[in-house]
Amino acid sequence: MSLDPKSKLYSEIKGVLEKARAQVVHTVNHTMVSAYFEIGRLIVEHEQDGDEKAGYGLQTLKALSTKLTLEFGRGFSKRNLENMRKFYLEYGKTQTVSAQFKLSWSHYVFLLSIPIQERCFYEIESSENQWSLRELKRQFNTGLFDRLRLSKDKDAVKVLSKEGQIVNSPIDIIKDPYILEFLDLKEENSYSENDLEEEIINQIEKFLLELGKGFSFVGRQVRFTFDEDHYYIDLVFYNRLLNAFVLIDLKLGKLNHQDLGQIQMYVNYYDRYVKTEDENLTIGIILAKSKKKSLVEITLPKNNTQIFASQYQTYLPTKEELLKQLDSIHQ
Repeated sequence: MSLDPKSKLYSEIKGVLEKARAQVVHTVNHTMVSAYFEIGRLIVEHEQDGDEKAGYGLQTLKALSTKLTLEFGRGFSKRNLENMRKFYLEYGKTQTVSAQFKLSWSHYVFLLSIPIQERCFYEIESSENQWSLRELKRQFNTGLFDRLRLSKDKDAVKVLSKEGQIVNSPIDIIKDPYILEFLDLKEENSYSENDLEEEIINQIEKFLLELGKGFSFVGRQVRFTFDEDHYYIDLVFYNRLLNAFVLIDLKLGKLNHQDLGQIQMYVNYYDRYVKTEDENLTIGIILAKSKKKSLVEITLPKNNTQIFASQYQTYLPTKEELLKQLDSIHQ
């Protein structure tokens, strides 16, 4: 008798095994990071007890590396021992999410290279969103922390650095710019709005990661009919944290007031004819190649909390570019 791989029994057993496997990986990571933290503590205390000079301390780590590698194998290079020492020095005095060691050692080694204010943010987001090391590096390289704080005041930035991204209102999910380097649409090449949309659909998982927390994909070119005219929304998402639809309109050229009026009409339609009474107001986002902040501000109401305009880039910006944009917005 053969068992259907889609049977309920098979699915339930598969779920149990996958959960057990994930728990084993978590336990191994936790144990390894805890051991490395303890090794870092022993190295630091040995240095302090012996009042060692820097040169002598380096020689000690080199000898220690040779002996540990011979007995326990890979993982105890001089550089890794230095990382363990630094890990203890950085985290032994503070209580952060890393005190619970929820991430892998590779995550922590990378986090040690990040300034403390940003480091706390990326620790929390990595843990809550279960980012792989590759995704953590991408989020850092695309300046996620800087992009989120573009729209926040100084107090909000402090909260962001200590607690991660908290989604309570539509503004909390907005980034400016959105980085879409994974679409592989080169700046120097010409492409249409349809090409942009098509590549987003092809890379929808990565686009969802770039959008951020709580998003799920609903559809593309979603049609609705009003007064016998047909309208098409480029991309429709739902954000479960905000309990609201999120409509995205794509624009290749410079943003104009007609574009803002169009997304406003889409949002109004969803609020009046699509969303249910227990859902929150619909959010509209225009992703444009370029925009003028003054035009957006004068076109939208002062108390606007639903319509947002952000730029998108199809290349990885430098840290200097992001900081320059941050400075210009807060001047």
